[in-house]
Amino acid sequence: MITLDPIARALVAADSAAADQLGAPNYDEFQSDREVWELLRERPWSVLRVTMPHCDVRVPEDIGEEGSKATLARAVANMARLMNDPMVRKAMNIVWVYEITRPGHEGTPQIGLGGLARTSEIRTPENPGGSVIRNEGIREVKAKGRAVLTQVTHTDMGTVNLAVDDRDGGFLAALREYANGHAPTFETDDEQGNRHRVWLVEQAGDRERLRALVAREPHAYVADGNHRSAAAAMLGYEHYLAVVFPASTMTIAPYNRLVDLAPHQKAGLLSQAGMNFSAERHQGPGALQPRRAHEIGLYDGASWWLLRPKPGSFDASDAAQDIDADIVQRHLFDQGFGITDPRDERITYVGANREPAWLQAQVDQGLHACAITLPPVTMEQFIRVCLQDKLMPPKSTWFVPKIRSGLVMAMV
Repeated sequence: MITLDPIARALVAADSAAADQLGAPNYDEFQSDREVWELLRERPWSVLRVTMPHCDVRVPEDIGEEGSKATLARAVANMARLMNDPMVRKAMNIVWVYEITRPGHEGTPQIGLGGLARTSEIRTPENPGGSVIRNEGIREVKAKGRAVLTQVTHTDMGTVNLAVDDRDGGFLAALREYANGHAPTFETDDEQGNRHRVWLVEQAGDRERLRALVAREPHAYVADGNHRSAAAAMLGYEHYLAVVFPASTMTIAPYNRLVDLAPHQKAGLLSQAGMNFSAERHQGPGALQPRRAHEIGLYDGASWWLLRPKPGSFDASDAAQDIDADIVQRHLFDQGFGITDPRDERITYVGANREPAWLQAQVDQGLHACAITLPPVTMEQFIRVCLQDKLMPPKSTWFVPKIRSGLVMAMV
């Protein structure tokens, strides 16, 4: 059973114009603090002032230390100003229908129900019967940072993306029926041109009908926000902010890598890859972004190569080993380059908001030794890992489109 409770006290965008000003990407969608600072120049009223307060400075040279006393104090002050800003209003006892439409996919929007999920339902070693299944290791320092920010601002802004099976399609049908029968409370576009529409569900009958459909689900899978849910649990909170989406509406995009190597390692790159992969030069135009499982792109600064793992290099019955990110980590980064820890700073993880041509340019400019492009994980692979109680390889799923921060916030 999955429980999605109403938000007792919510802070929401006052209207669509306010949503345009407030909305922002999540803190973990950026490649650098400089990118955050630059977006704050364009959107000075966005909630990045609160979620990334160390970047809310006059010049980039003043970017501070995340989590320091000074930046936390800035977050508190910015949140106090936001609370009294006419761009936001308070709403009581709400859930919300949330639809995100990507350009070119207008007929198949991602749609879900937002509210408060319960930390007591998260599956952990201490709670093996939990119905909310995490699939990613937690970096305690990162989770603590989010927890402290939530605690000092008394606001939960970090929405967790939960996927459910919705095997009979009843949940999806009810969400679409509600959206089609009501005008959205507000709507806004993000930097990628995705359209975000929010319907606040304040009528008790509608609210309970939609919540009951979520409660039928035996499991939910954490698609985005493992650290955000962990932060709530660390604080001892009963709830965390979440949106539950039918898995059939969700899309996973590629999650690629840039790698720094010593000169002798770069010189032996292809021969090292050949130990566990077959390699053929990519004949197509432009940068290579594989789309099929077990086809991997490698750019060495001169050519793109298509790699395929050799037979016996992974156990297909193990759902986590079947993920290409794991195969590359074990057989290229670990065995080939001695990069045994996926958190090693020689690896830069690049989400699908960057095209493979951008990765190629990074290598061409001498900023990194090589680029690795991976096919997107399928929803079937993702759910199979969850049901086997395995962990996804780090940085292997980039769900698109992303939930927008700052549209609906929970007061805690």
